[in-house]
Amino acid sequence: MSTLIRNGLVINATGSHAADVLIDGEHIAALVTPGFSVQADEVVDAAGKYVIPGGIDAHTHMEMPFGGTQSADTFETGTTAAAWGGTTTIVDFAVQPKGSSLLSTLDKWHSKADGNCAVDYGFHMIISDVTDESLKEMESCIAAGVNSFKMFMAYPGVFYATDGEILRAMQKARETGATIMMHAENGIAIDQLVAQALASGLGDPVQHGLTRPPELEGEATSRAIQLAKVTGSPLYIVHLSASQALDAVTAARDTGQNVFAETCPQYLYLSLEDLARPGFEGAKYVASPPLRPKEHQSSLWRGLRTNDLSVVSTDHCPFCFKDQKQLGVGDFSKIPNGMPGVEHRVDLLHQGVVKGEITRERWVEIVSTTPARMFGMYPRKGVIAPGADADVVVYDPKASQTISADTHHMAVDYSAYEGFEVTGKVDTVFSRGRKVIADGAYHGSTGHGRFVTRDLNQYLV
Repeated sequence: MSTLIRNGLVINATGSHAADVLIDGEHIAALVTPGFSVQADEVVDAAGKYVIPGGIDAHTHMEMPFGGTQSADTFETGTTAAAWGGTTTIVDFAVQPKGSSLLSTLDKWHSKADGNCAVDYGFHMIISDVTDESLKEMESCIAAGVNSFKMFMAYPGVFYATDGEILRAMQKARETGATIMMHAENGIAIDQLVAQALASGLGDPVQHGLTRPPELEGEATSRAIQLAKVTGSPLYIVHLSASQALDAVTAARDTGQNVFAETCPQYLYLSLEDLARPGFEGAKYVASPPLRPKEHQSSLWRGLRTNDLSVVSTDHCPFCFKDQKQLGVGDFSKIPNGMPGVEHRVDLLHQGVVKGEITRERWVEIVSTTPARMFGMYPRKGVIAPGADADVVVYDPKASQTISADTHHMAVDYSAYEGFEVTGKVDTVFSRGRKVIADGAYHGSTGHGRFVTRDLNQYLV
């Protein structure tokens, strides 16, 4: 089936111009001068609207085990919510349990996702057990289209990797061209602060933030950068939240080192004050790294403008307030870490355009084009251009909406952005040429989403 999107403003990372977009089957067939006669099976009028490449959320956790429970969104519900928010591709994390193989872990995540996704999906691999065998298996994962590997400097006894283990994995990444992704917080020191707070009778959610100070994110980020420098490995810092960590990334990038970083909407819009909400309300905002004091937000926006922060992902890892977050009543260390957000990333980042923090082109770049290039999907994805997958969003920049759990489509009983009034709203979404969102209704189907095998990071020098 062919579709012509007429009268819209096409926005790519490289610029904006008026053009009609012709979709033929699963791909973009042509960009056409407005007014030029083109025949199509269906015509969508995008007058007054933007036409942008579908969003790519490069950091999600669907059905992720954590602390005796698992994140509330399945691959079906999470990717459906993503579609509602203009995201047409996610990259989720396959979590290697200690003592298991990477390939069996990859098979397990395929069994969760294959046939259950509403939009396209890929995987990163979490390495929690560095052995000779798992290092060898990294090569097999790359051959299977998974070429980014996440490690943790936090969570001792669960995901934590020693500096020596990190160094060995980075050496393999240098050898293969893979990218090491790092959760950079000093988990050994944090565990001591957590134990001291609990011993002093301090169990409220705000302690989650106070026992994970920004200095320990900055220290771990600096250490990861030095290990990457020694090994020559590419490094991608996930969910960067603190100005101290950003300073370390900026300094490394200024020397030409292959260091990249993402931040998340929660660090741009929420703060330690939310963790300190009365009663147990702060538990809704427990994620790691934690929300920071508000003064960090201006540094993060500046990092997005200067490209020292290259991507905005969500770290979507939702746990319901009732029954899940409440596991930590009286003991903040038992609150499942994670927040919902996959549905609202495109809208929340558009507020940066509305407020003059970033340009329209930079908005598209950080929500779609850069993650496509960073994780080896460009130019199949991340651009409105002939030959690309027809992942296309018609976006109304003047529509207004109020974010609420009453209207969102994520399988979680609260919204971290409850009551936020935003300007801009997704109007129509195409996933590989199929209309999945239109006229305020969902037209997609479970199983439409396809696994995306990914090439290497296209920014490496």
